[in-house]
Amino acid sequence: MKLKLSSVGVTFTKHVPKHQTPFERLFEVFKELIIHTSGDFDEAIDWLRELDIEYALTNAAYTIDDFIEDLLKRAYIQPKGNGSDDEKGMFLTSKTEKLLREHALKQIFGKLKKAGSGNHKTKSIGQGADDTGEFKAYQFGDPLEKISITESLRNAQIRSAGDEFTLHHDDIVVEDSYYNTQMSTVLMIDISHSMILYGEDRITPAKKVAMALAEFITTRYPKDTLDILVFGNDAWPIALKDIPFLQVGPYHTNTVAGLNLAMDLLRRRKNSNKQIFMITDGKPSCLKNPDGTYYKNSNGLDNYIVDKCYNMARQARKINIPITTFMIAQDPYLKEFIRNFTESNKGKAFFTGLKGLGEMIFEDYEQNRKKRLR
Repeated sequence: MKLKLSSVGVTFTKHVPKHQTPFERLFEVFKELIIHTSGDFDEAIDWLRELDIEYALTNAAYTIDDFIEDLLKRAYIQPKGNGSDDEKGMFLTSKTEKLLREHALKQIFGKLKKAGSGNHKTKSIGQGADDTGEFKAYQFGDPLEKISITESLRNAQIRSAGDEFTLHHDDIVVEDSYYNTQMSTVLMIDISHSMILYGEDRITPAKKVAMALAEFITTRYPKDTLDILVFGNDAWPIALKDIPFLQVGPYHTNTVAGLNLAMDLLRRRKNSNKQIFMITDGKPSCLKNPDGTYYKNSNGLDNYIVDKCYNMARQARKINIPITTFMIAQDPYLKEFIRNFTESNKGKAFFTGLKGLGEMIFEDYEQNRKKRLR
């Protein structure tokens, strides 16, 4: 496979910016390659050497070997085990995993400033309150410590207008507050074989979305929760640290198993605001039978499988969990299935290619919070 810098999402110029060192320049490419190779350090370095031959990324003063030494010195990688044949090679440290998430966030969402915890707003009582700088009429049950003496007296003076000063109930105002709440999200990622078919890498953008969303939530909304699961023939949760190593398998698409697990994960969350994001590119084609065997059908839409999906959508709706589907395929019959699925749940669907996938998920996350937390 002949590589191009553009194929790994890197813009690389021959002139190094003054603020960028040779290490930093190579590190930008390396981070992309690590995501594309699902965390395989040796494969990423092999690709980096190929790109170096093609684009002259290094020179005699700073080589790929120098770059690897710097990765070790800066604790981005560590040798595996004791150096035996079974334990040769390098692995990424948690420091690198954090940087990969930051890298994905920067790419997809731009530079976002860190905000304080729980700064989503709702008029319902939640985990604490922030003043808005505005006032509202006092109502029975409002906290007495929130009464604004200054504003209430001013209202009484204006109403009295030179007459005997009196303070009426209608004069009293309190500082208006929004209460901080939490949102629990499950992100479902399709890892069926079609995610790498037809010459299009669909799994890498999905991984970037997962890393960016995780970094966004943990830094901007740390009281929110994010669970990530993958689904093929079966469904299982993955840890935050495992996202860069995620790979597509020789799987069919068991959407029902994914939704079952997503709802199970959300039932364990105490938050009242819950949602599911699902990234998929194919039709549901698999179910697990009670005896542990699989029912599979890749030929068109199977009504038996489809009806099970619709039933799951309705179940989620009953427990107030909206499902937003990001369908990265354009087949008319799949669009019709997703429309019916979305109608069953009263959720939302986006029919999109890979371009802009992350931005749409980010915008939808914010919009869902504003709508569901008010």
